[in-house]
Amino acid sequence: MVAYIRKMAVGQKKWLDQESFQDGVALCQTIPGATAMQMAAYVGLKVRGVWGAMACYVGFGLPASVLMLALSFAYARTHALPAVVSVFSGLQAVIVAVVANATISFGKSSLKNWKSMLIALVAAGLFGLMANPVLIIILAALLGMLLNGKQPLARSALHTSTMRHTTIPLLLFVLAAVAGLVLLFFFRKNLFHLALLMSKIDLIAFGGGFVSVPLMFHEIVEVRSWMDASTFLNGIVLGQFTPGPIVITATFVGYLVYGILGALIATIAIFLPSFLILVGIAPWFDRVRSSPWVTRAIRGILCSFVGLLFTVTIRFALNVHWDWTHLALAAAAFAALFFKLDIFWVVLAGAAISAFAF
Repeated sequence: MVAYIRKMAVGQKKWLDQESFQDGVALCQTIPGATAMQMAAYVGLKVRGVWGAMACYVGFGLPASVLMLALSFAYARTHALPAVVSVFSGLQAVIVAVVANATISFGKSSLKNWKSMLIALVAAGLFGLMANPVLIIILAALLGMLLNGKQPLARSALHTSTMRHTTIPLLLFVLAAVAGLVLLFFFRKNLFHLALLMSKIDLIAFGGGFVSVPLMFHEIVEVRSWMDASTFLNGIVLGQFTPGPIVITATFVGYLVYGILGALIATIAIFLPSFLILVGIAPWFDRVRSSPWVTRAIRGILCSFVGLLFTVTIRFALNVHWDWTHLALAAAAFAALFFKLDIFWVVLAGAAISAFAF
């Protein structure tokens, strides 16, 4: 998705130059949230300020959100049909392959030495013992600061002068978000807790949308028991049929738990905090990224997510009813993803095969 955004913003529209775009990629990979969503907002921020960032953010995420809501609506009414059960049975095996592939890809980019591997192993072990992911991430940040040596820092061309006039619109968004939470607290406390949960997941999901999967799984399935692991897996399956990031699964969760209003609240909450961070930190990114302690802490956090993804891959696998057809389908999906076939076509092919094989 980032490559498509680069082609449009740099190549076709000439809104940004290549250097500025790369600075945005560095920023969006440093802060929490889905990288592609953040990059869309960054382009809008550079071109039209905070309101431009919001326009791009909504424009990028709305189609996937609407489609996910429609898929969730259909799932709630058809998931017990034999044909639908068969399709999701096969697709669950495909999703295990998808998350396993994400774990390997994330590991290749994050695990550079024995110290980073140690952090990942500690995180995997603690998550396997049902430790709170937030505590694991805090521990990983501390280990990152202690174990990682100073790394050369890349230059960034973001300057405060290029991000002027952000303060007042940002404050308006923050006040609106706080007012919304206050209203939910007094009038719909269940939705307040849903919004708070999704916001927390978004705030600690460093490294892209996939790292939100173990966090969401832990909170929704293991802590609150809002749905079982199989249903959560099906939500991820549906998310792969949308053009948005994997965190769009929040829409599915919100709909199944609290209906259309729940879907709306969950969708806003899973995207808004990281958007506010992007707008707020962009003018100061040079200063933040120049701190070796911040850099080392983030590296530790990214290493921990490899461990969390590894553990959640195993937990997903334990919820699939494996036989030779499921194994073959998972192996084929993993091979296709390994050789860079687009995930949408992998899931679509998996659905077609599952309809006839199971």
